[in-house]
Amino acid sequence: MDAFSTAIRVASHEQHTEAEASTFMSDLLGGRLGVAAYARYTEQLWFVYRALEDGADSLRDDPVAGPFIRPELMRLAEIERDLAHLRGPGWRQGLTALPATGAYAARVAHCAATWPGGYVAHHYTRYLGDLSGGQIIRDKAERTWGFARKGDGVRFYVFADIANPAAFKRSYRELLDAIAADDLEKQRIIEECKRAFEYNGAVFRELGREFPLSA
Repeated sequence: MDAFSTAIRVASHEQHTEAEASTFMSDLLGGRLGVAAYARYTEQLWFVYRALEDGADSLRDDPVAGPFIRPELMRLAEIERDLAHLRGPGWRQGLTALPATGAYAARVAHCAATWPGGYVAHHYTRYLGDLSGGQIIRDKAERTWGFARKGDGVRFYVFADIANPAAFKRSYRELLDAIAADDLEKQRIIEECKRAFEYNGAVFRELGREFPLSA
């Protein structure tokens, strides 16, 4: 059998490509949408990462999920700094989750509470994705809306405590390969990864309906 980190990447490749090719994300990255769309997307991330990071505490000592809980990955505080910059000090008052975001965050919270392997699937799809593709979004956002380089507005994408992202991703994949799970459980984790990308794609579709280019 392939290394688990390879199997998980290959199995989720199709969904990953679909999510990246969403019209909302291509319009956003193409500079065709305003900063309001970027702020709304950042708000949706807050709900998902709150579920991920609220769940992390109870899983620190778990044999399956525990090794993946790394403080240098945590994003919630950075998202909150970005939202304060984008929306002002009262950003929490207007915070609303799209239906797809609510479903996504609920699934993450459910996995955190009941299924450590499923939690790892969501952890992997989010954090490793942000460490990789997130850098493209940061660069585009800085250039499109004039945020300071690695400053307020794009702090979510800045992993200040990870000096060498390539080495970190390598060590993360080694953790995946050593995960305390049998082949059946690994297959279930892969299926949950696919599901995570589907949730993400649904959020993009709803954002696309909220920010059509004709508007």
